[in-house]
Amino acid sequence: MTNRLEPGQPAPDFTLTAADGSTVSLGELTNGTKAIVYFYPKAMTPGCTTQACDFRDSLESLAAHGYKVVGISPDPVDKLAKFVERDQLNFPLLSDENHAVAEAYGAWGIKKNYGREYEGLIRSTIVIDENGTVELAQYNVRAKGHVAKLQRDLKLV
Repeated sequence: MTNRLEPGQPAPDFTLTAADGSTVSLGELTNGTKAIVYFYPKAMTPGCTTQACDFRDSLESLAAHGYKVVGISPDPVDKLAKFVERDQLNFPLLSDENHAVAEAYGAWGIKKNYGREYEGLIRSTIVIDENGTVELAQYNVRAKGHVAKLQRDLKLV
């Protein structure tokens, strides 16, 4: 069973490689700002594209409220680079190929699909404050409409 994060807990630290080859750490993300870290299963699939484009289209509004956005998936860096280019994504996508960060964040575990159980990435969003503390943790989120719901949950709209 996956250990899910709860508000008030420290967010697990990480350093991952971004689609552009740079590295991004939690400390860089939360240095004087809040961060929305979302985990998605697979780049360039319909649901993940919908979710990424929603974050892309909402980034200005989220930034105006002091939030940075980063997406994490088990995809390799080269696939993430294609995803960023294809959909003109304006925030970092990070590669977690061994899913260690997803596990630390409770976003890796048993999934069910058409009666079949398997291990995989659980679509999740973790909001982290300026001090690296979990502000909000949402698991098994829907791709479509998630950003709008997140904005309502954070009382940004």
